[in-house]
Amino acid sequence: MVTEGSRAPDFTLPTDDGGDITLASLRGKKVILYFYPRDDTPGCTIQACDFRDAHPSFEGLNALVLGVSADSLESHGKFRRKFDLNFPLLSDSDHVVAETYGAWKEKSMYGKKFMGIERSTFLIDEDGTVVGVWRKVKAKGHAEMLKKLVEE
Repeated sequence: MVTEGSRAPDFTLPTDDGGDITLASLRGKKVILYFYPRDDTPGCTIQACDFRDAHPSFEGLNALVLGVSADSLESHGKFRRKFDLNFPLLSDSDHVVAETYGAWKEKSMYGKKFMGIERSTFLIDEDGTVVGVWRKVKAKGHAEMLKKLVEE
């Protein structure tokens, strides 16, 4: 499991725009890596739209937002277009990256247990060190809180 102060594990994942992103290639920028359960669900939409609205501030602070879920690239593309999201969505369809970061957890809904992504965020500095970890994130207001931290 990834913790504050550890080196962010590198990965390469496909993006909704047809490219790939490798974490190591983003050195020199702060990275807000957030894992979310599913495209176009109420909490995930709130969180994504908050990141969308805060995105100009993050860019001005040399920070890049990356959203990650196990959804397909097609689903990501629809979600991104529907809400005019201005940052990449990465598909971790085999959930290897979510597992590496400790965001793949057993969940329970209506008495049924299943595996899925626990809403989690990692703030990675310009050198690739994890400087902040948030698990079981509440969607509303999270982007604003991160913006204040990135400004420091």
